Amino acid sequence: MTDTLFGGPALPPAYPERAAWGTAPKLRAWQAQALEKYFEANPRDFLAVATPGAGKTTFALRIATELVERGVVNRITIVTPTDHLKRQWADAAARVGIAIDPNFKNADGKHGQGFMGVAVTYAQVASKPLLHRAKTEAARTLVILDEIHHGGDALSWGDGIREAFDPAIRRLSLTGTPFRSDTAAIPFVDYIQDREGIRRSRADYSYGYGQALKDHVVRPVMFMAYSGQMRWRTSAGEEMAATLGAPVTKDITSQAWRTALNATGEWIPAVLAAADKRLAQVRRSVPDAGGMVIATDHDDARAYAGQLKKITGQSPTVILSDDAKASSKIEEFSAGDKRWMVAVRMVSEGVDVPRLAVGVYATSTATPLFFAQAVGRFVRARKRGETASVFLPSVPNLMALAAQLELERDHALDRPETDSDGFATEDAEMLEANREEKGSDTLEKFSFEALESQASFDRVLYDGGEFGTGGEVGGEDELDFLGIPGLLDAEQVGVLLKQHQADQQSRRRSRNAGAGGADAVPAAPAVTDHRLLMDLRNELAKNVSAWSARSGMPHGLVHSELRRVCGGPAVAQANEDQLQVRLKKLQGWFIGRK
Repeated sequence: MTDTLFGGPALPPAYPERAAWGTAPKLRAWQAQALEKYFEANPRDFLAVATPGAGKTTFALRIATELVERGVVNRITIVTPTDHLKRQWADAAARVGIAIDPNFKNADGKHGQGFMGVAVTYAQVASKPLLHRAKTEAARTLVILDEIHHGGDALSWGDGIREAFDPAIRRLSLTGTPFRSDTAAIPFVDYIQDREGIRRSRADYSYGYGQALKDHVVRPVMFMAYSGQMRWRTSAGEEMAATLGAPVTKDITSQAWRTALNATGEWIPAVLAAADKRLAQVRRSVPDAGGMVIATDHDDARAYAGQLKKITGQSPTVILSDDAKASSKIEEFSAGDKRWMVAVRMVSEGVDVPRLAVGVYATSTATPLFFAQAVGRFVRARKRGETASVFLPSVPNLMALAAQLELERDHALDRPETDSDGFATEDAEMLEANREEKGSDTLEKFSFEALESQASFDRVLYDGGEFGTGGEVGGEDELDFLGIPGLLDAEQVGVLLKQHQADQQSRRRSRNAGAGGADAVPAAPAVTDHRLLMDLRNELAKNVSAWSARSGMPHGLVHSELRRVCGGPAVAQANEDQLQVRLKKLQGWFIGRK
């Protein structure tokens, strides 16, 4: 077996130039290593877990071509979550000489003449499992199960693929995102009992985001978080206000978040304008770089598209789930150099556009699986040095997900559903996130009216650390971070972020010092500023939350350790200097953690 698709030397970890989706003629280091492991074992079942953008399609098609050449299989069935992915797989397979029919329907009975196999969806298999079982039995079949975690989305889906593909000669399961954490076993996945007696999924080969980043296979991701003041009216007629991301109840956080995403307010236009400035900066070094806004529903998508047209003077591509031309629009956008695409949230796993470099997470969906899939749309590297920037609301659950991007999870069985690691309600929310959306998303049992939203720059999250101390939209503090070059290695990004944070802090000290002059009257003894104290406590709470997500240490223990290391009373009694010391210590922990 050669280490490339058609012979020749192996490819280093990062592509030297752009490659068509799923058709790279050479292999990355991880793909060659995984292939060697596969053919050494020649297993019936093989599970490969590789971060989005790493090249799972190329890996799978390399296995397929080799198995066909060896005469091990003579039919291929590819199972995907969406219709759009069926077409992407068929196009990629055709480029390496494998004819796959993506238009096969259950009513057809058999695939078209001249095709080696079919591409179908999980739902399609679940509706007629015996039909697909008969097709599997009729030939020596390789089944490629793309994003295998969908095998547990519904009981019928898991039962369907188990029934249909049990007779297969070979099964290759792929996933690029964290597994589900319910307790329904995923078909064709092995589970191993750990020391605590919990059965966890076992991958035959794993290639995580952290390793892919070191290999320059994926882009480093900067999360640009935006806060701001929100005001809304409840169904009872009561007007409420809150700062986006402040430590408040879950209901208030959800309502403030909804208010921010409301297209008639000022938050969305301000964030879209900032994202477009970032895209303009990236396009200086990556001329065809594109951006995508992930919206909650169709109405929001159209409204955001209107805002982008006002900002850029160009109508963005709008992808709606009920649009029969959605796939062709995605392909046209991918092949062109248009600036922006706006899509409902269901496309996060069905869109593969390598030139996407800037994203706006303008949806209220916040499951770990969906978040990982959405971010995965922006990390595919075409050449070394490309970066990704994702703009998002500064709310605690999104901040935690961004902070733990590099963490990898296995699918765990044998534990109570209430043993939540952030995935506990994933089933219902993922089904909701991937079905057709026609109305406004309902986050609360009661209705409200968004009254006013204002945006402010909060901070940048990168590699587990936080940078920046906030600032006005359009101000120098924000523009420093928006202006980071679009071609940088991961280490260079970190260095620049630290430098910009130091510059921001220096400017603030200068402004504070400049408040008085040589002839200034000596100030009266300082009076404690209750607003400043509240802001510092809120900032500390957000940092503690992020560190808790990063380290696994409960919030209470983080505060206790800060008191022990830094000294001073509990947060509620701490003064300005004590709170500043704790914030600085937390920042040091983030920077020092590898």
